Amino acid sequence: MIEIRGIRKTFTQPGGERVAALKNVDLVIPAGEFVTVIGTNGSGKSTLLNAVAGSFYADAGSIHIDGVDVTRQPEFRRAALIGRVFQDPFKGTCPSMSVAENLRMAEVRGTRRGLRVGLSRSALERYHAMLGGLGLRLEGRLKATMGTLSGGQRQAITLLMATLRRPELLLLDEHTAALDPRAAEQIIRITDQIVREHSLTTLMVTHSMEQALEQGTRTVMMHRGEVLADLAGAERKGLNPTDLLQRFGELRYTVEFAVMKPPARP
Repeated sequence: MIEIRGIRKTFTQPGGERVAALKNVDLVIPAGEFVTVIGTNGSGKSTLLNAVAGSFYADAGSIHIDGVDVTRQPEFRRAALIGRVFQDPFKGTCPSMSVAENLRMAEVRGTRRGLRVGLSRSALERYHAMLGGLGLRLEGRLKATMGTLSGGQRQAITLLMATLRRPELLLLDEHTAALDPRAAEQIIRITDQIVREHSLTTLMVTHSMEQALEQGTRTVMMHRGEVLADLAGAERKGLNPTDLLQRFGELRYTVEFAVMKPPARP
C-alpha cells in the first residue's frame, strides 16, 4: 500500500516568486492497484511522482511505501522500493552498453554483488524469454547496444528494467508521450501486460484521456497542485474521454472562479 498524506511543496522561481506545486495532497493506493493521473501542465502531476521518488523532500506531509516511512529517505534508498520509467526513452539506460548488460545492471542494482556478477548463460536465457514475451522481436537483440534501438524498443526494455526486481511501486511519468502513436500503443499494451502479470502497484501520469480511462482502476485529476477528483468504480466506468475532459474542465473552472472571486463585503 502507498500512503501519501498532506504532502506540500513550494518552489522558488528565479525571480523570487514562490509557487506552491503541491498543496496538501492525500492519496492512498492499495497494493496491486493501478492509478492514472491527469492534469494540465504545471498541475503537479510529475512533481507528485518526484516527491514520491525522493527527487526532493516534501515541505510537509508523509509518504509510506508498504508500511515504510520514506518521507525523509534520500532517492537512492527509495530506489529499492520503486521502479520508474520517464518520458524520455533515452533516460535510465546506458546507450553504449548492450541490451543484456542493461538488463543485468537493473537486475543486480542495490545488491551486494553489484556489477561484479557477469552475464551467465542462465541470465541470457532468462532475458531472451522476457524479451520474447513482449512481442516486439527483441529477443534477438540482446547483444545490440541500447543506442541502436528505436525509442519504442528502448522504452519497452526500460519497462522490463524497472520491474525486474518487482518493486513495491511502479511510477510511469508520461512514458508514451515522446513516442509515435504505433509505438505508444505497443508500450501501453506491454505496460498493462507487465502490471497485470506481477500485480504491481502503479501510479501513471498521462496527458491522454483515453489512457487515463482504459488503464488501471482509478483516475485522479490534478490542478494547481491539488487533487480535484478521484474517480473509480461505476462513476469512472461510465465515462468516455469526452466526458472526462468535460468533467475536468468544469472542475478547473470552479477552482479558477473561487481563486478570482473577490471577498464578500462585510
